[in-house]
Amino acid sequence: MLDDIDTRLLAALQRDAHLTAQELGETLNLSPSQAGRRRQRLESEGYIQGYTARLDPVRLGLNVQGFVQVHLGTHGPDHSRSFARLMASRAEIVSVWTMTGDADYLLRVYCEDLPSLNRLIHEVLLPHPAVSRVHSQIVMDQLKRDGPLPT
Repeated sequence: MLDDIDTRLLAALQRDAHLTAQELGETLNLSPSQAGRRRQRLESEGYIQGYTARLDPVRLGLNVQGFVQVHLGTHGPDHSRSFARLMASRAEIVSVWTMTGDADYLLRVYCEDLPSLNRLIHEVLLPHPAVSRVHSQIVMDQLKRDGPLPT
């Protein structure tokens, strides 16, 4: 069970994962060792799954962000495993969700340009034996960046 100090610690780390035990302690009114132990406990209990850097896709030459809805024509465990392996093998597919509703999967993709997105759809996704159709949407602007989880 998380207490108020734990939730404040998680919120602080979501804002800045580089905070030292000293800085966390100052923020939470704890000693650095207490703050460090709490952080380690939250890591070991799985509340904190890791630390990553947020990169600028445009600076990396990834000028097209899109969402692709994938509709399967064939369902079954073999096709699902095969599709999951395909998703894991493609760096430009950064997130995949199984969905309720019309589409079976929703993909978030980053590509260099529109021809790259077109190749992904026509040479990678549509040839998969379980895929019947896809529907893509290109992001014009992202009004809110992926934010921290509410704590």
